[in-house]
Amino acid sequence: MEIAVVFESMFGATHEVADAIAAGAAGARPDATVTCVRVGDADPELVARADLVIVGGPTHMRGMTSGMTRKMAVQMEQKKGQEDGGHVGHGLEPDVPGPGLRDWFHTLPKAATGTSAAAFDTRGEGSMMGGAARGIARRLESHGYELVAGPEGFVIEGDDQLLRDGEQIRARAWAADLVRTTAASGAAR
Repeated sequence: MEIAVVFESMFGATHEVADAIAAGAAGARPDATVTCVRVGDADPELVARADLVIVGGPTHMRGMTSGMTRKMAVQMEQKKGQEDGGHVGHGLEPDVPGPGLRDWFHTLPKAATGTSAAAFDTRGEGSMMGGAARGIARRLESHGYELVAGPEGFVIEGDDQLLRDGEQIRARAWAADLVRTTAASGAAR
């Protein structure tokens, strides 16, 4: 079984969730090949080989990021860095200026029949925060992927955008369930 975890991350929380998902998937299926990759490095061949594709990103303005919201996040972080003594850009992931999930979906080819997928996001607490995972799930379905679970959100807290305690554990468990569901459905090659 091949599993691809594709993520976009601004401040590191989504990256942490993606790493936990990859660890949970590998733990549930030790013989699987699990690849966890930033969206800018997720080439079509990697995704096409996968039996299970798990895609996630941060929530901006109640949905997926856009070029505008990523730029706003960089500006806010730069301002915060200046207020904290000139550490401009501290806390930003190295690929922030690169493509986001919206851009990636424009280049993603249609999935092979029966390819399983799932969507996740990181979001603030509360129903008013929205979530990017629903939009990610819709895009996956429009590309021919079969969702094996509903969209999942992992909560971040505070101005530093840190994951809530226990979210990494929950991400590992969620991934293990995805792998078991995919294997039970016979979708794994």
